[in-house]
Amino acid sequence: MTTFHVLGMTCAHCVGFVTEELEALPGVDAVTIDLATGMVDLTTDRPIEPAAIRTAVEAAGYEVAS
Repeated sequence: MTTFHVLGMTCAHCVGFVTEELEALPGVDAVTIDLATGMVDLTTDRPIEPAAIRTAVEAAGYEVAS
């Protein structure tokens, strides 16, 4: 499991956009997002490069906190 913080999500639609992009990454089994905190838990069946995660989140229109 990988956990990271996404900046800028303010509603359920935001969560949906980020979830959709992350679920499209190869090897992702589940995405759980806590809207109140912006924390994302990504469950995978193999390691995923941080750059791929960042690219997916940015494609949804948001930013991974450094």
